[in-house]
Amino acid sequence: MDDLEDWPEIEKAAKENRRELVLQGALVEERILLGGGLTTAVYSLKLLNYLEVAQCPSLTEIHEDIKNLTNLQSLILCRNKLGSIPKVIGSLKSLKVLDLSVNNLTVLPDEITQLADLNTLNVSCNSLECLPEGLSKCTKLYNLNISKNAITRFPSDFYSDRLDLLSTVIAYDNAIEELSGDVHKLSALKHLDLSNNKLCEIPFSLSDCSKLKDVNFKGNKFKDKRLEKMVNGCQTKSILDYIRAGGRGKGKGKQGEDVGGDLAEGGDKKKRPQKKNKKKLEEEDEDEELAKMVVRILHLSDSPTAPTITVTANVKEVRPYLVCCVVKGMKLKPGNALKRFLMAQTKLHDELCLRRTTATIATHDLQLLKSPLVYEARPPADLKITPLGRKEVCSVELMRTLQQEASDQRKQKKRQNVSGLHKYLQLLDGKELYPCLVDADGHVISFPPITNSDKTKISQTTRELFLEVTSSTSLQTCKDVMDALIVKMAELNKITAERKEETAGGSDGEGPGPPGTQTQTTVEEEEEGGLVVQQVRTVDQEGNLKVVYPSKTDLSNADGTLKILW
Repeated sequence: MDDLEDWPEIEKAAKENRRELVLQGALVEERILLGGGLTTAVYSLKLLNYLEVAQCPSLTEIHEDIKNLTNLQSLILCRNKLGSIPKVIGSLKSLKVLDLSVNNLTVLPDEITQLADLNTLNVSCNSLECLPEGLSKCTKLYNLNISKNAITRFPSDFYSDRLDLLSTVIAYDNAIEELSGDVHKLSALKHLDLSNNKLCEIPFSLSDCSKLKDVNFKGNKFKDKRLEKMVNGCQTKSILDYIRAGGRGKGKGKQGEDVGGDLAEGGDKKKRPQKKNKKKLEEEDEDEELAKMVVRILHLSDSPTAPTITVTANVKEVRPYLVCCVVKGMKLKPGNALKRFLMAQTKLHDELCLRRTTATIATHDLQLLKSPLVYEARPPADLKITPLGRKEVCSVELMRTLQQEASDQRKQKKRQNVSGLHKYLQLLDGKELYPCLVDADGHVISFPPITNSDKTKISQTTRELFLEVTSSTSLQTCKDVMDALIVKMAELNKITAERKEETAGGSDGEGPGPPGTQTQTTVEEEEEGGLVVQQVRTVDQEGNLKVVYPSKTDLSNADGTLKILW
């Protein structure tokens, strides 16, 4: 066994017979670099059921001794530089969660298909061109994320009724050319994201997936241009209804077959209805363009009161990247609108933000903020915050409390799952300073990636939202996440309008501001339509501009979904 003096985490886990071990960050990276890899001592911890080794660019391979960890239920190896995975991975028969995202993988071992208990597989952000055949052997698979690779097709046995638990398939940013007509065999499918691939058509059998409630086909060039427009601006139900009907009456769908049969008997009668339908479709296309979700950008010059954020130098080594903006016109009061928004934010955290490892979103009620704001880093003992739903507490005590709560949750679940808390608490391990956003009164309103302040939390009466995205990865990551958040907000506003939900608590327009303020804002929003995004500027301590969001280059990928008014 290697000398454990340089690996106190492993030594402690061995002495205390721990079931969980997390190794990540700069200190672990330095040890891996100096030692030529991860110490083999970690593979002697046979009681482990959760192992995470992450954010270590010097980690390029995993030793075959990992086969000794037969009790592992969760193996998280994300954000490293792994070039391969050993075939012995197939011997980890208890494995339920396997995360290999953000590495340099070009191929996965076929032995992954031997993991019969696997329910979550994340191989996003690699260089994979295919998935191993035999994936249907993983009959308990529930969540599959293969986004941001070079995959051209799903395995031949993927469309199998053996995968009757598969609920989520995230496969955007690949080169997938075809979705098989057997897709209906995935009876539990609820969420399907195949955006930015090379699909040219969608099989009508997809509409037979009875539980499907969320699809994304944006960024594909379909033969049916009507369908191409629909996937950029319509909700899932409308898209599935159109597919079910066989698109433009081509007889591919169930209804299309009936229509095609009637027309075939009529000879010349066949041409006249088609001409009429073409005109009707053109009118519908025009209506669809008019109905496209609108986002108006309010420039800094038009909003002199917009908050400015000063970024201090000491956040550079902790969490250096920050992007902010203000959004007006978001409907949170009707029905379940607020709940839908919070659920959408959680989904972005889990998927696009890779469980907060790449970025974290925070939302605030602008009327409860006191500008100017400062984004800085403080010693843990000096950082106090009033977390959501809690009393003011020092960050040291908060982290200790959250760790204990997360541990208790896992014990209640008999260690079969990793709690939501444990997914990101470890991101600050070993940090001498903690990042925070502070208002003009010195109150910490955000402690990324852990929590927001209860003092500025949004509610159904919130009229203007202050959005914040932070990252330790890159500024572009912040922008990409903010782009996605704004697109999702526009979509949610559209859903709220379509459902015509009643306003919670009545329709008297009473809000947190002065009497009459909210009613006036509502009238203005009705005149302008859509969301209004107000630019926000971040500067350094000398006042030099760091970034303005949104700029002309932002929201560029949303052209098919949003109508941007500058």
